[in-house]
Amino acid sequence: MFISNMTHFLDEQGNIAKEMQKEGREHASFLALIVDTMTKDYPPSKKNTEIRCLTKKCTGTIDIAVDTKNEFIYWKCNKCSEEGRIEAWQKTKWDNRK
Repeated sequence: MFISNMTHFLDEQGNIAKEMQKEGREHASFLALIVDTMTKDYPPSKKNTEIRCLTKKCTGTIDIAVDTKNEFIYWKCNKCSEEGRIEAWQKTKWDNRK
């Protein structure tokens, strides 16, 4: 399981840092898309999304859920079972909660 702290990918203005290598920026954009999708309908529920898996040659899509106690966002590919947890996503520009 990948554990990602969203703030590690951001610059001082809260944007995805441009100084990262391509793979890091792609991963950060993937996480941002998950946070954006998950927080559009809050309180959360488990969601099947159309977000494509980042694993090469995988054709799966990402399922997401939130642990409301710790506010971790969990994601998992429905084909290759790649999975992860996103932490420190609160108050980022992709957090759509009101």
